[in-house]
Amino acid sequence: MESNIIERLFASFTELESAITKARSTLKTREVVPEGVVRRLESYDTILAKQRSLAVALCESIAAKDWDEVNRHVTLINGLSAMIRDDARAILEALSTTAEEPTAAETENFC
Repeated sequence: MESNIIERLFASFTELESAITKARSTLKTREVVPEGVVRRLESYDTILAKQRSLAVALCESIAAKDWDEVNRHVTLINGLSAMIRDDARAILEALSTTAEEPTAAETENFC
């Protein structure tokens, strides 16, 4: 059972990496992308690498039956995932708000 959970954990990292790659590709199709958004996406790569490192340490802690360390690693991995999820949600909201704002030409009154 433990190996199944660990396999799913590493698979979730691969899915997250794929989502980050897709987000980059989508942003490349936009005319204007704020530099801050690009930097934030780059930070996701660093966070993902840290999660993978923590997952390896988690496996070692499971093998050693060090349950306090297992709990600590799980908490850290989950916290980093929540950080990415919340930040990505904020980026999407900001980009959708920016995309929905009317241009000056659209709001100009000709009558």
